[in-house]
Amino acid sequence: MMKPTTAPATPPARNGPMRLYPARVVEIKEEAYAIMTYSLVFDDEGMQRRYSFQPGQFNMVYLPAIGEVPISVSSAPAPQQPLGHTIRFAGNVTRAIGRLRVGDVVGLRGPYGTAWPLERLRGQDLCIVTGGIGLAPLRPVLYHVMQHRADFGRIFLLYGARTPSDMLYTDEFDSWERQEINLRLTVDRADESWRGNVGVVPMLFYQLRLDPKKTSVLACGPEIMIRFGIYEALARRIPKEQIYVSMERNMKCGVGFCGHCQLGPAFVCREGPVFSYAAIEPFFGVEDF
Repeated sequence: MMKPTTAPATPPARNGPMRLYPARVVEIKEEAYAIMTYSLVFDDEGMQRRYSFQPGQFNMVYLPAIGEVPISVSSAPAPQQPLGHTIRFAGNVTRAIGRLRVGDVVGLRGPYGTAWPLERLRGQDLCIVTGGIGLAPLRPVLYHVMQHRADFGRIFLLYGARTPSDMLYTDEFDSWERQEINLRLTVDRADESWRGNVGVVPMLFYQLRLDPKKTSVLACGPEIMIRFGIYEALARRIPKEQIYVSMERNMKCGVGFCGHCQLGPAFVCREGPVFSYAAIEPFFGVEDF
């Protein structure tokens, strides 16, 4: 069995990990076409006080008579604050979530899964590699870094989207750069307003000078982007033990019961979603590239 990067947090529910808690939508923010961020607050004030998560973990969001879906927490890991969930409307459940309004209630259970090993990465340079909605599980990492900026070295954010209008959280880019987060952005298709890079995210590695001994890579996004990002990191002699990926494929139950998300001997929802590349290399290798 593969070892997780960090121990998953114990779900705060008192009556078992499958218990649902009502949570109310307090804010909805449009991020891009068919992508919204929903801020949720538990109806139970005690639950709101107890709940905590680590960057990289996810919740199961449930709608009665429709189903549930795993969604990474995309807000800052601050206690007693609304929980942000950035959702792309791609299936039956997420499209139903897209019909919610402020004041509506969903069921929430979690948090589940492993987190980005930020304590282990103190003193390191971080190269964050992401595309599309894959930025959502890494946004709490950026908040953590900004809150503890002296604990980390250089921070590079390599981020891409299909078009400029598909980029998430663009209103925060300036504040991230003020905290010495070096943004390298790219798009697949530019419009007349775009003055940046055009191409795939892994090509942005060619703009960087990385010290492999003190650089860790954190990647989340389309699997093909992750694979080529790993390839570029390995080509720069970054050890596989210093490369971390978030795998969010086919999760259904959140606790390893259903088996939908099996990756080799591991269940992504339980031993992941964050893995070191060293742990999943036999099942997610890039040797054929």
